[in-house]
Amino acid sequence: MKLIKSFIHHVRAPDVIQALSAAGFRRISLLESKGTLRAVSETEMDFTLEAGGFLIAETQLELVCDDHEVEAVTAIIRTHARIGPQISGWVYVSTVDQVLPIGEASPEEAR
Repeated sequence: MKLIKSFIHHVRAPDVIQALSAAGFRRISLLESKGTLRAVSETEMDFTLEAGGFLIAETQLELVCDDHEVEAVTAIIRTHARIGPQISGWVYVSTVDQVLPIGEASPEEAR
């Protein structure tokens, strides 16, 4: 199994989620964050003293998939998260060594 983690512009998150859901991927986690992706416009930037500079609103999207699904998942994210010709975010793929349920699950829920 693989963990797919991506950092994308928050305005692209709904399209990415919709595309992943339409392709059958359901266990998607989202975290709102501030980061250093290149801003699309100056209105997207916020100055923060904690970081000592400008940050923009980003979405961290995560999901776990089978090894054979990695190419499909990353292609969906890279296609639907894109904004213009510049780099619009990053996708990371990591190996998942172990998956453990919390509590009891039916066979249908286990997948």
